[in-house]
Amino acid sequence: MLRHMPPSPRQPLAPTAPQHHRPARTVTPRISDVLRAGPSFSFEFFAPKTEKGQQQFWGSIRRLEQLRPAFVSVTYGAGGSSRDGTVQVAGAIAEQTDLNLVAHLTAVNHSVADLRNVIGSFASVGVRNVLALRGDPPGDPNGPWIPHPDGLAYAGQLVELVKSYGDFCVGVAAHPEGHPRSPDEETDTRYFVEKCRAGADFAITQTFFYAEDYLRLRDRVSAQGCDIPIIPEIMPVTSLRMLERSIELSGCKVPVTLLDQLNAADAGGDAAAVRRIGIDYAAELSARLLAEQVPGLHFITLNMSTATMELYRLLGLGGREAVAARGSSAPITA
Repeated sequence: MLRHMPPSPRQPLAPTAPQHHRPARTVTPRISDVLRAGPSFSFEFFAPKTEKGQQQFWGSIRRLEQLRPAFVSVTYGAGGSSRDGTVQVAGAIAEQTDLNLVAHLTAVNHSVADLRNVIGSFASVGVRNVLALRGDPPGDPNGPWIPHPDGLAYAGQLVELVKSYGDFCVGVAAHPEGHPRSPDEETDTRYFVEKCRAGADFAITQTFFYAEDYLRLRDRVSAQGCDIPIIPEIMPVTSLRMLERSIELSGCKVPVTLLDQLNAADAGGDAAAVRRIGIDYAAELSARLLAEQVPGLHFITLNMSTATMELYRLLGLGGREAVAARGSSAPITA
């Protein structure tokens, strides 16, 4: 049974690209431009590492593409563990779909030369939107962070490096509950604003469960004269194991009432109820944030599609499932 209090302290195989080739796109929309058009809805995936994972990944991409997301992102893996997979998936998405891609990039275990190679690889497959992250230590996300001797120490430096390579639109991470290594809110806000002023165009938050945490972060950043759009990340909980993993990685706070409901359903062996409770809470949180005029919502998919599609229905976004003007015409093979 998952306890009410979060833990403390908080301290590949290459995917097989689809074979249906599409004409190269001449213009990749910048996320900063996309956000000016109104609230965006976007999805996060990770690079698959097995053949079964590839089938699930591409099947979810095919289904969720019909929802016409403003963009999708592909994570980089702890310590850059999925670097090659991320680059190859980025290329396949750019080539096979009309989806706008944001590729994650972290500084962990990479020299500046390594990072330059990855940035060049992204550019070569048409990716122009990058989420620049310092990253968590490999193995233990709460362990000490040690920069590569020939690498970078801060996310702001990575933002500057990516920006130096041309017309990239660069995003950064935001922490509604404060970065786990920040001593206080004031320090956390100052470092976030400095990171934005290094050249960031937008931000995506870590997972959180209290709307007030996001709103306070937005107010603090605005008070510093920084108007960067901060996109909330939403995780629909579909199992207690997923929630435990999220707490381990981010140290996020979880409402006691939500945990009580999830634990009761889990103790009764009712996996469907656990899933329904988690998705309903994500929908309520999303609706509250949309009412507060957030720039968009970024849904964690875990390379699955059903929970995201249910959230769209609960939020009244079903009309986005119509045949998409921006959708890919060539089928994506799983």
